[in-house]
Amino acid sequence: MFKLTSLNLNGIRSATSKGLEAWLHQTQPDCICVQEVKAQAADIEGKFETLAGLKGHFHFADKKGYSGVAVYSRHEPSDVRVGWDSAEFDPEGRYVELRFDTPARKMSIISVYFPSGSSGEDRQQAKFRFLADFYPFLQQLQKERDFIVCSDVNIAHQEIDLKNWKGNKKNSGFLPEERAWMTRLLTEGGLVDVYRQLHPATTDDSYTWWSNRGQAYAKNVGWRLDYHLATPALADGARSVGIYKAEKFSDHAPVTVEYDFNL
Repeated sequence: MFKLTSLNLNGIRSATSKGLEAWLHQTQPDCICVQEVKAQAADIEGKFETLAGLKGHFHFADKKGYSGVAVYSRHEPSDVRVGWDSAEFDPEGRYVELRFDTPARKMSIISVYFPSGSSGEDRQQAKFRFLADFYPFLQQLQKERDFIVCSDVNIAHQEIDLKNWKGNKKNSGFLPEERAWMTRLLTEGGLVDVYRQLHPATTDDSYTWWSNRGQAYAKNVGWRLDYHLATPALADGARSVGIYKAEKFSDHAPVTVEYDFNL
């Protein structure tokens, strides 16, 4: 089995100070894809190159304390791709891909941090541009290889994916255009929402993010924003999924899937 975790850290220094590495030692994933590292190369050096025996591969944002993604892996990749050739979004540190290619198979594990549009209309329009550009990129990649995208997508796809769906119809993260993009990705786009494949109707147990306001975590007023999006061949091997909430490393919860394959 291949154990793969995704987690928005909301800052690697913050998350590790709250016990993340001890939890990784305990759970022993093969890879953990993280988003919002909020650090630069100098901050990582000598401190966070590895976590619980996993080696990190990073895409840092140009802006200090902003965005940033990584994949920590127990296995050495055959190649690492940093960025997805986007003039607008690569400087924001949103994409890192580890390739594990053999003569028999081409496959990738990818960590992606989708933009949030909640801070204002400018960022919402940037989010729409990201979605418009990233869809054809994923389509082309799918023609070349199998992959799993682990991501804070910043979109709740369905009404069952957030507690207060009626009150959020006009808010970023649950806008009709965003939800339609997800529907397209999971239908004609050919990718699989692995959590929903295993748990098609779960509501309250599915949330992965909670606002820091209004006791949202205590009351479980949450959103499902964190996904494993896989090509069908890899999604078919998904055997179990867990969202870990016993400890709080971030405002997001880790999502771990066990897949029936090995690197």
